[in-house]
Amino acid sequence: MKDWPFADPENVAVFTTIQVMRLGQPILYASHDDEDGAWQFHTGVAGASEGDAMVVSLSEVVEHDPTIRQLADLPCGWLAERDDIGSPWRRSQK
Repeated sequence: MKDWPFADPENVAVFTTIQVMRLGQPILYASHDDEDGAWQFHTGVAGASEGDAMVVSLSEVVEHDPTIRQLADLPCGWLAERDDIGSPWRRSQK
């Protein structure tokens, strides 16, 4: 991908859900875990089960929602939330 903004490679595995990747629900919550540096991208709506979990590449998430590029500098141990896909990200430390 041209102009890759993340320190992680495009093919790094990240966690998301079928609601995001297959059902087209917006990503409203993202986290960059402190323990292992893992990325997670979710709808922000409660109700997803363990069976809804997916592991995909970071580039798949960015292709699905290019606004995720805005989080490339999110430090480990931080999260970002927004109200809807057009809203700005609110960042906070976990």
